[in-house]
Amino acid sequence: MTQTRLEHDLLGEREVPAERYYGIQTLRALENFNFTGIPVAHYPQFIKSLAYIKKAAALANAELGLLEPRLAQAIAQACDLIVAGRYHEEFVVDVIQGGAGTSTNMNANEVICEPGARTAGA
Repeated sequence: MTQTRLEHDLLGEREVPAERYYGIQTLRALENFNFTGIPVAHYPQFIKSLAYIKKAAALANAELGLLEPRLAQAIAQACDLIVAGRYHEEFVVDVIQGGAGTSTNMNANEVICEPGARTAGA
């Protein structure tokens, strides 16, 4: 039996596999937008590009005083791990999914957030 953790959003609560870094938003995308069966993980260069963008946004927001430097550094370190090839298996949303990229963006945020939290000592 797979261990789960309980997460909630505005739609309610869901059990997410405990071993996965992604969260409830990605789980919902898997259920609602499984069009081709080809996950974003199939395109490592795309994943790396997302990580570069997320890192740049975190560092820019820290420089502007909109994000705590400690959090920006944790996000940057998590993004560096993704660029290096770690956590790609966590990018599970369908490559052709609804929401104008929202599901892919949330999947990236959930993957970056968990490794980043561990780096920041949360």
